[in-house]
Amino acid sequence: MIRRLRPLLLSLTTVVVFASPALAGPPLLCFPFEIGEAKSLPIGTGGWHAIDPRYDTARLVDDTLALLTTDTPIVVRMETIRRATLYAAKDRALAAALLDRLQQRAARPGAGAPLAVFDFGYLAETFKQASWALHTTIDGVQHIDGYNLVAKAAALREDPAIEFALAVMTRDKTRGDAVYRAHLAKVLKAAPENPSIAANLRTQDLR
Repeated sequence: MIRRLRPLLLSLTTVVVFASPALAGPPLLCFPFEIGEAKSLPIGTGGWHAIDPRYDTARLVDDTLALLTTDTPIVVRMETIRRATLYAAKDRALAAALLDRLQQRAARPGAGAPLAVFDFGYLAETFKQASWALHTTIDGVQHIDGYNLVAKAAALREDPAIEFALAVMTRDKTRGDAVYRAHLAKVLKAAPENPSIAANLRTQDLR
């Protein structure tokens, strides 16, 4: 009886594996963004979570803010924040310092305010995913609605790449399939005229 069941169990396992969605981890962390030769934080090799052991994390906060200028494209910001999170997640004080600096910057009015709001919201959501993906505790993020902050940035600044960020943020459907589909539709419409979005659609699990 056991011998007869084994082929059936193997068949069912195969069906489950291939029927499962390709999304295998937290989308803001596990899928590095294509940024070409754009300047960002150093990163290691060997997987999405690899960092550069030679990097001096005492510089992380200042380096991150220096990279997030008003000229930095959204997708480069996303990858820079992803990398910063990988470093900060290993040090609660460092994570708190980075979150605090970006929050202070987001509170200042000015021409760069939409991007500063984007950075703060996106970092908060990335930190949330790091809390469980990297088995760490990052204080102060659970009560920050990063999605609404990024949506606010989208309303303040016309940039289809922010819609791309919102699509990635809602890819896990925690805000409902309709919300994700609305963002994805805008991304797909913008992709033919936006090489950065088009390149990342090929590497991100957006469908």
